[in-house]
Amino acid sequence: MVLTSVGKMTGLQKKTSRIRNICILAHVDHGKTTLADCLISSNGIISSRLAGKLRYLDSREDEQIRGITMKSSAISLHFEKGDEEYLINLIDSPGHVDFSSEVSTAVRLCDGCIIVVDAVEGVCPQTQAVLRQAWLENIRPVLVINKIDRLIVELKFTPQEAYLHLKNILEQVNAVTGALFTSKVLEERAEKETENESISDSAPGDQIYDWSAGLEDTDDSHLYFSPDYGNVVFASAIDGWGFGIEHFAKLYSQKIGIKPAVLLKTLWGDYYLNTKAKKIMKGDQSKGKKPLFVQLVLDNIWSLYESVMKRDKEKIEKIVTSLGLKIGARESRHADPKVHLNAICGQWLPISEAVLSMVCNKLPSPLDITAERVEKLMCVGARTFDSLPPETQELKSAFMKCSSEGTAPVIVFVSKMFAVDAKALPHNKPRPLTQEEIAQRRELARRRHAEKLAVNQGKELSEKRPGENATEVNTGETKGEEEQLTSQTEVVASKAMKQETDNKESFIAFARVFSGVVQRGRKIFVLGPKYDPAEALHKVRAHCSAADDLPLVPHMTCCTLENLYLLMGRELEDLEEVPAGNVLGIGGLQDFVLKSATLSTSLACPPFTPLNFEATPIVRVAVEPKHPSDMPQLVRGMKLLNQADPCVQVLIQETGEHVLVTAGEVHLQRCLDDLKERFAKIEISASAPIIPFRETITRPPKVDMVNEEIGKQQKVAVIHQTKEDQNKIPEGVQVDSDGLVTISTPNKHATLSVRAMPLPEEVTRLLEENSDLIRTMEQLNTSLNEDKKTHEINQKTIDRIKEFKQKLEQGLQGRKWRNAVDQIWSFGPRKCGPNILLYKFEGYKKSVWQCLENAVKEVSKYRDFDNSIISGFQLATLSGPMCEEPLMGVCFTVEKWEMSKVGEVLSASSQASGECDALEHEQKEDTASLRNSHIAEVCGEDEHQDGNQSVPRSPEKTSKHKAEVLLADCYGPFSGQLIATMKEACRYALQAKPQRLMAAMYTCEIMATAEVLGRVYAVLSKREGRVLQEEMKEGTDVFIIKAVLPVAESFGFADEIRKRTSGLASPQLVFSHWEIISSDPFWVPTTEEEYLHFGEKADSENQARKYMNAVRKRKGLYVEEKIVEHAEKQRTLSRNK
Repeated sequence: MVLTSVGKMTGLQKKTSRIRNICILAHVDHGKTTLADCLISSNGIISSRLAGKLRYLDSREDEQIRGITMKSSAISLHFEKGDEEYLINLIDSPGHVDFSSEVSTAVRLCDGCIIVVDAVEGVCPQTQAVLRQAWLENIRPVLVINKIDRLIVELKFTPQEAYLHLKNILEQVNAVTGALFTSKVLEERAEKETENESISDSAPGDQIYDWSAGLEDTDDSHLYFSPDYGNVVFASAIDGWGFGIEHFAKLYSQKIGIKPAVLLKTLWGDYYLNTKAKKIMKGDQSKGKKPLFVQLVLDNIWSLYESVMKRDKEKIEKIVTSLGLKIGARESRHADPKVHLNAICGQWLPISEAVLSMVCNKLPSPLDITAERVEKLMCVGARTFDSLPPETQELKSAFMKCSSEGTAPVIVFVSKMFAVDAKALPHNKPRPLTQEEIAQRRELARRRHAEKLAVNQGKELSEKRPGENATEVNTGETKGEEEQLTSQTEVVASKAMKQETDNKESFIAFARVFSGVVQRGRKIFVLGPKYDPAEALHKVRAHCSAADDLPLVPHMTCCTLENLYLLMGRELEDLEEVPAGNVLGIGGLQDFVLKSATLSTSLACPPFTPLNFEATPIVRVAVEPKHPSDMPQLVRGMKLLNQADPCVQVLIQETGEHVLVTAGEVHLQRCLDDLKERFAKIEISASAPIIPFRETITRPPKVDMVNEEIGKQQKVAVIHQTKEDQNKIPEGVQVDSDGLVTISTPNKHATLSVRAMPLPEEVTRLLEENSDLIRTMEQLNTSLNEDKKTHEINQKTIDRIKEFKQKLEQGLQGRKWRNAVDQIWSFGPRKCGPNILLYKFEGYKKSVWQCLENAVKEVSKYRDFDNSIISGFQLATLSGPMCEEPLMGVCFTVEKWEMSKVGEVLSASSQASGECDALEHEQKEDTASLRNSHIAEVCGEDEHQDGNQSVPRSPEKTSKHKAEVLLADCYGPFSGQLIATMKEACRYALQAKPQRLMAAMYTCEIMATAEVLGRVYAVLSKREGRVLQEEMKEGTDVFIIKAVLPVAESFGFADEIRKRTSGLASPQLVFSHWEIISSDPFWVPTTEEEYLHFGEKADSENQARKYMNAVRKRKGLYVEEKIVEHAEKQRTLSRNK
């Protein structure tokens, strides 16, 4: 029976100090959902006997089949502790690495979290990941060490061994927390040092840490887990028991006569009980004594387990009577001893009591939100809190107060949208009928019955007297038939309507109220992630509401909150209003919110910082319907899927394919199932996974394929190969021996010389890590060139750019990279990728570091066409020559750019005509204003992508257009010719160097026992995996193997490992980095040794060539392969019969 009514819950929602918003985080299979079941059973929502078996919060069918959680779901629980009543909003989250985005959505809405760790497996990769996510969101964790029954039943540890093992796990968890804390301290200290500000003696409330002294003086004791702090619970969720040491401290303080406070400090640690002196003394191990925790706590649990498993009835009765418990006859007679155990432990040490009291004592209420967390939430991107408008900064106090007054601004954050069957919504549920409705239905049924009888009697009469009244009867019959038909059509129509409503998916926003009261039917602003409060406050006054008529503000819309729901796991309950500090579901936002958004009644509210996802979506598949006529349903279904999943990406490629990008194999399977069964409801065929590659170049190798030094062997049959190489390069393209490519535009007005060089590995990594910063630089440079009045570039961003430039200079050292950093012209592809374009010709100066120098753009002969060169470079880096995949780690240098006299004359004439036009205009218009605009235009020529913005231009634009018209010939506009020529030059420069493919790599962590280790290695080596390290977990026979595995080889990897090891090993795959495949895809044997080793055909497996041909086939490019191989093995059809 459910113990709490919705009315009681809504009452508790108003007491903000008694609310706890918590989520359960852990590695996969560590017992989160079982723990959640135990907590839910304490509210009577499910039976305590079913806790752990039902997995109530796993409401999807595939979650139940696979036995893992795939989405975060919330439930509100009521907890009484003495006289105080608490409302606990509990969110259960997945542990599988593919669904770590769901963890991010849950963590953002909470103030605290329960970290669950398996007592046998200890700290696993995903445990570290969730601890990091909790740390990044500034939420406080508590620890539950679960599955302690496995130490007794499976590993057969003695209490002393178990104590040492638990101590070790605690140290591991604290080590992860300590590492996170240390990195933060050092980061903040470094920031303080760069500012070089002497720290003033501020009020103790403002200054959290004294950074000047560094790590030694910072107090980090509150961060760590220790049973004597009360933030650790030892539990076995499947057996229904759990305890914190305070429970035993109270129990034994009465028995031994030692104060509970003293016992709390000494129950965990190197203390033992001197029974003669009745004193607690230190140094148990040195004296060979039992620690207090073993003697008073673990020994009792172990003896209980032993007696129940061995069915020692006398001992069990003794234990039950001494503990004062009542065990039913059904439990004690049950064939399974676990049921008996569950009954005893569930009454003696109820897990829900232990965990929920720890949550209420140790985790903060919404009122305790820290200033640091508020500032972090309000500052998007590189902006600091001080740079926000004053109206926005005032909202900080609303966050901190978390007030539910009518005057407080409403601030709500939606972390995700989730789909619910329309049938599950409260207003669509079947409800019990009232007495009047029952009476009405009874009356209706009687009337219908009477009508039927009358019709039947009429038929009988007509049969008896066929001659008489025939016409009357016929008319009566036809009327009856008509009525019947109309009633049937009505029934069919109503059924169709009902079916349509049943089939419809309804979207509900998973949200939390940070300030104010959310009311049903209220109008509110929806702020997108790019919304800028400063820009909006310029256009609109600050205190206007969503109900007013407002001018168009970018990235902001208004909507009405249609329905508010209390989230109760699989159920939803209607609410009228929700005060601050609560988690809720909001209906009717599907047309306004895509994945996440900020809702507010104040225009000054900034959008919250975006969620940080641990997993990168990497697995792509192309999707199409089995029947082409179902295409509209597929498109609609993919839109819905995109909205319902926080991590999935839905793209339409240039080829017209509809592509799903997912985080891993399990995630991909779930998305495809959802498309088929929920969103599109059609038959779908999915392609083989599309594996991403990158193209790059390397230094020429020193040794050949048989490890002979190049240049010292006997060359054989090289003639045909050199001929092929000559055929590759068309006329008009000159390639030097050192790889410099010279090429002219089709109209011969410009000549370019380009060289390609590989970038050092650390520089490529640096460019990849700082892609967001490079994008910011590009935006700043564009706004400088267009002379827009942007908000001041904050100092933090400038410092980050300077630091980035410094690191680049450190990475690019040596003779060939001299002054390279200052000569960077652009990054690519998409202006923020891991490739660089340099210029090394005279008479031109332009830099990506413009935002640091505030340099004015020089007037030169190249000025009109430099964007074309950049566009050509962007196109070349976006699709390489091997298999049209993006480039990575390549530096292109433009060493020569010659313009013919015609080009120069036209470029000069364009400038001159611009000045003439300006003079004409000056006579007509106000002189001063136009001169200013002209100067601004000369200073800030647009350097954005292809220079194709539709911004109205002053004379400069028209002059440029004139130059274009003069230069346009049979080959098209000159700028277009330059783009194509630059692209070709980059491609040929790339082909002049040794080309290589780069494969995406997963890091793979596998936990396996010693007996299946060999099989794991066999699967890894078969799939081109490489083992990095292997270590044994202390106190267990489990090995942890860390390996890297190409994404291309990973499909079916988890299933194969499970099959080969009979389920004893399961891998966790996380995208890690890009790695060069060492083999050359175009390699053919050229020396005598290679011929001897590889044979004339050299048709042994070349991994890079295999991958390259697979991608080329998929893209419909030419693949060089023999159609018929081993012709002698072919048979005619008749012979095969």
